[in-house]
Amino acid sequence: MSLDENTLQHPQHPYGVADERCAWSMLAEPHPVTWPGGKLLALWVNVSLQWLPLHPAAASSEQGQSMAPYPHLRHFTLRDYGNRTGIYRLLQAFDRHGVRPTFACNERLAQQYPQLMQEIVSRGNEIIGHSSSLDMPRACGRDNASEGALVAASLGTLRQESGRDIRGWLGPRHLQSAHTPELLRTQGIDYFCDGGNEYMPYRFHTRLGDLWSMPLSTEQEDRFVLMESFHAEAAWVRQFKDACDLLLEEAREQGGRILSFSLHPWVLGQPHRVRYVEAALEYVMSREGVWSAGAGEIVKTLAGQQCGGGRAAP
Repeated sequence: MSLDENTLQHPQHPYGVADERCAWSMLAEPHPVTWPGGKLLALWVNVSLQWLPLHPAAASSEQGQSMAPYPHLRHFTLRDYGNRTGIYRLLQAFDRHGVRPTFACNERLAQQYPQLMQEIVSRGNEIIGHSSSLDMPRACGRDNASEGALVAASLGTLRQESGRDIRGWLGPRHLQSAHTPELLRTQGIDYFCDGGNEYMPYRFHTRLGDLWSMPLSTEQEDRFVLMESFHAEAAWVRQFKDACDLLLEEAREQGGRILSFSLHPWVLGQPHRVRYVEAALEYVMSREGVWSAGAGEIVKTLAGQQCGGGRAAP
């Protein structure tokens, strides 16, 4: 039986990028970017600092990971391990290799681990919003008012606890609703990291003005590669090195690129894994032309260059 010609058509899904939110462009169209000091590759290391209660709610955004509304000791203690032990191994690795990470923080993390929050603040690295906690309904299941209240409260608390003007956002598991971009804009957010349809930041239109979409690769995320795809740690390092090599090669011919590296302290901060983090960081930072920077600094640098096309229109 043949399908009607309109079956796969949708008014909000025209050719290319999905809708009126952003313009259409392709990798083959050159949009050269120059990083500070003539560097070729911007290394963005994102560390997700998360809090999960011992008694998660039934509607938790983590339900897809077999969470349940009863004491879930394994998941609770894994995150607690990351926030008490694993994170400090990662901080030492960053310092040894001259890496400047960005920290995506839950509101409840800032409240439950004040000593860790003070450590992060004292380092001077960028902090971005990461909603309230891992124990929250999916964004697509909330109405506009309740999601807006959650966004406002989580950013307000994080700004108060950190003393920082938080300008970036990473949704739990990269989730958004149709309302999220406008809600973020209302709360003074300049960029979000939930999209994966580009290799460089691009303008994302909202009714309240543009945001920047800062792509954070889930394909190289530690949790996705190790915990969900069941790859070995050595394979993850090999993938990271391959991505670095290719992006540097492209940058020499077409202009600057970004290598995003997303990790969780409870995953890569384990004693049997942290040496692989060291190997990955040592490799990329030994390559000529690499610039380690925070996500907001990368966006600000690119925005100031008046690049054309859909990615970086002024």
